[in-house]
Amino acid sequence: MPLARITLENFRNHPRSELAKTAHFNLLVGENGAGKTNVLEALSLLSPGRGLRRAGLGELARRAPEHAPDGSGFAIGASLIEQGEATARLGTYVEPARPNRRLVRINGAEASASALSEWHAVSWLTPAMDGLFTDSAGARRRFLDRMTLAIEPGHARAVSHYETALRERNRLLEENRDARWLDAIEAQAATHGAQVSASRAALIARLSEELGALPPEPFARPELAYRPGGPMDACELAATLARERRRDAAAGRALTGPHRDELEVIMAAKRVPAALCSTGEQKAMLIAITLAHSYIAAEGRPSILLLDEVAAHLDPVRREALFARLAAGRAQVWMTGTELAPFEAMGADAAIWQVSAGLLTPL
Repeated sequence: MPLARITLENFRNHPRSELAKTAHFNLLVGENGAGKTNVLEALSLLSPGRGLRRAGLGELARRAPEHAPDGSGFAIGASLIEQGEATARLGTYVEPARPNRRLVRINGAEASASALSEWHAVSWLTPAMDGLFTDSAGARRRFLDRMTLAIEPGHARAVSHYETALRERNRLLEENRDARWLDAIEAQAATHGAQVSASRAALIARLSEELGALPPEPFARPELAYRPGGPMDACELAATLARERRRDAAAGRALTGPHRDELEVIMAAKRVPAALCSTGEQKAMLIAITLAHSYIAAEGRPSILLLDEVAAHLDPVRREALFARLAAGRAQVWMTGTELAPFEAMGADAAIWQVSAGLLTPL
C-alpha cells in the first residue's frame, strides 16, 4: 500500500499518533470531534498546498499548554511503499522557531513542497466541497488545479509563475511604465498561462473520457467542459494582453487569461447544469468526478484518496457501488465515519482504527 508507518506529532488534537499495518481500505471511526478528519488533513499535507482544510500553519499545531508552551510546531511523516518495498520517507513539519514556514523532507533531505507530488498523488473529497458547483469560479479553478497537480507535478510552478507575472504587469500598468517592460512581462505571463491552460484542458479531456465510460446510475454522471478565459495559444494571449492594456489599467487587473477560466458541469441524464441539480445529484456527480480522477492519478505513481464522511450520506445501494469502484481502483483509500455499520460492504480486509480525543486504537 502506498502509505505506511504514518506518524503525527503535536498535530491538531493528536499529541502523538502512529498508524501501522495500512491496507487498500483504511477506516477511521469515532465520534464527531474525535480527530478523524485531522488524520486525513495530515495526509493531505504530504502534498503541495495548504491541505484539505486550506488552514493556516498557525491553526495546525496542538494548542495544549503542556505540549506547546511556546507555540510549538508539528510534524507529519509517512513511508511510501511500492510493491512491498519502502521507496521513500516523506515528511512535513513546522519548527517552533519558524512557525510560519512549512518545511519538507524526503528521505531525510530538505525538499520543496512541490517535490512531494513527484512521489505520489493525493486527492480528497470532504463535506466542505459539497457546494462546489454553486461556489465561485475561483473555487472551481482551485479544484481543477489541485486535480491537475496530482497528475502533472509541474502544474503548480506554471500557475505560480503566471500569477506572479500578472501581478508584476498590474504594477507596471499602474506606474505607466515603458511599453518594452510590459512586452517582456506579458510574454512571460503568456508563456506560463498557455502551459496552465493546456494542462487544465488535458485533464478535462481525460476526465471526460473516463466519465463517459461510466453508467448513468447509481451515481449521476456528469459531463465536463473547459471554458478558457482567453486565448490558449501563447502568442495570441500575449497579443491580447498588449491590446487590452488600457482597459486592464482602468480595471486594475487583467480581464483576460487563464485566471478567468471556468469548469462547467452538467448532469448528463437531464442536460441540466450541476448548479441547478438537487443536493443529492450534486454530491453524486462530485463523487463520480473524484473517483474518475483517482483512477487517472493512479496510472503514473502511487495514489492516495481521502474521503471524509462520504458513506454516511449515501443509501445502501450507492454505498455498495462506491466501495466496488474503490476496490477496482489502485488508489489507497482513507475514509472516516462515526460508526462501522455503513462500511460493512467494504469487506474484512480493511484496516480500522478507533479515534477518540486524538488517540488511535487499531480494531
